[in-house]
Amino acid sequence: MGLMRFMVTIVSMVPPYFLTMLALELQDLAQKIGEATALEVRASGIHYTFAPCVAVSRDPRWGRCYESYSEDTVIVRKMTSIVTGLQGQPPPKHPKGYPFVAGRKNVIACAKHFVGDGGTDGGINEGNTILSYEELERIHMAPYLDCISRGVSTIMASYSSWNGRKLHADHFLLTEVLKDKLGFKGVVISDWRGLDRLSEPRGSNYRYCISSAINAGIDMVMVPYRYKLFVEDLTSLVESGEVQMARIDDAIERILRVKFAASVFEFPFANRSLLDTVGCKLHRDLAREAVRKSLVLLKNGKDLKNPFLPLDRNAKRILVAGTHANDLGYQCGGWTADWKGSSGNIAIGTTILDAIKEAVGDETEVVYEQYPSTETLARRDFSYAVVAVGEEPYAETLGDNSELVIPFDGVDLLSSVAGCFPTLAILISGRPLVLEPWLLEKIDALIAAWLPGSEGGGIADVVFGDHDFEGKLPVTWFKRVEQLPLHAEMNAYDPLFSLGFGLTCNKEKSPN
Repeated sequence: MGLMRFMVTIVSMVPPYFLTMLALELQDLAQKIGEATALEVRASGIHYTFAPCVAVSRDPRWGRCYESYSEDTVIVRKMTSIVTGLQGQPPPKHPKGYPFVAGRKNVIACAKHFVGDGGTDGGINEGNTILSYEELERIHMAPYLDCISRGVSTIMASYSSWNGRKLHADHFLLTEVLKDKLGFKGVVISDWRGLDRLSEPRGSNYRYCISSAINAGIDMVMVPYRYKLFVEDLTSLVESGEVQMARIDDAIERILRVKFAASVFEFPFANRSLLDTVGCKLHRDLAREAVRKSLVLLKNGKDLKNPFLPLDRNAKRILVAGTHANDLGYQCGGWTADWKGSSGNIAIGTTILDAIKEAVGDETEVVYEQYPSTETLARRDFSYAVVAVGEEPYAETLGDNSELVIPFDGVDLLSSVAGCFPTLAILISGRPLVLEPWLLEKIDALIAAWLPGSEGGGIADVVFGDHDFEGKLPVTWFKRVEQLPLHAEMNAYDPLFSLGFGLTCNKEKSPN
């Protein structure tokens, strides 16, 4: 997730939508990824990762929807097994609601963003979730119950609002519900500069922002810049009685409880014995497994009786094209090398082009052109083409998108190549994008690859038939943006591809 959220190699390797498998296998893989992540975090000297995001994303227009595991609360709840991977398995008699960290190979986890961040009106980041309390509890709060039962140590408040009430200042949700009703005994932490957002213009009337958040139940505050003013104002608020000393004592008790659980005082420095785990083959193999199991096959052949995949790895000559065919940064997306992500070789890894070159036979010629020339398109000696298109990296509000079209003239590129050669389209994106019927008809096969990260080899594993497709859609694929929000619980459910849809190379799987 970000510099503090996911600071190590393994997390930039794994796709946010890797949850597209059968439940038990899915939970096991998520836990293994948590375990690998914890090792690399601890090797770097960090005790704390801002993960997992257990938002239930109900609208792909939301700029953070790729941080969510699904639009389905049940699926998101299953994915909380990553908390156990990060922190370790609490013993049978571990007291309910209390934080737990098993040892020096584990890290403090953070469930976020409490609560309803994936349900904002219009999919607007930091927007307003308009729901009854009963619906908020059923859809968006339920995953936190699982995280708390797994001993999650911290929970982060959301930038968003609930029925117009800012979460960072909502005493009812943070204290009466989360701490009292749900029994959470760990730390409630603010989001980055979360207090600044409690007034307009942002950061004005800082004293009010601090008192509102602390009195609402925020225990720890992310203050990157105005920390001196924060300390001065909070001290003054306590001295004046506007913030009770009992509230400060409660926050300190919770913070110390987590630090003691994580042995921060006993082992404050990096665990150098774990350095060899960073980017190791075992972790990369795990990431590659997650990639291939997350890929969703949406189309395979213009005739179901004549599937297009798997591809012939011994074809004489193949064309590889597209903005996303040879770009690790695009494969990784946001919250990687920096906040919003970037293009280029931002990490050590394998692009789709690299993976194809490694997978094909010795006699196969691979021709790569990001945008094929007129001369190339006029050739008749390509057996087939692989075209990878998709979104540029983004994060938070920068990712809010009301149109959801394929950028970089991706539709035109797919159309021009598919008009000349049999074509496999690979879509690299953090969410469903618009797929016009005429384009679907024109291409021969289509894969939703999400954000596969550094291990592009996982794509080659299934494209050439070494493994079959297992992925199913964790979200609804809409026909038109005018339908949004569209999710499986709605009565007028008319998707392009339904929640749970996924083909294999052998037969079509049912949507469940």
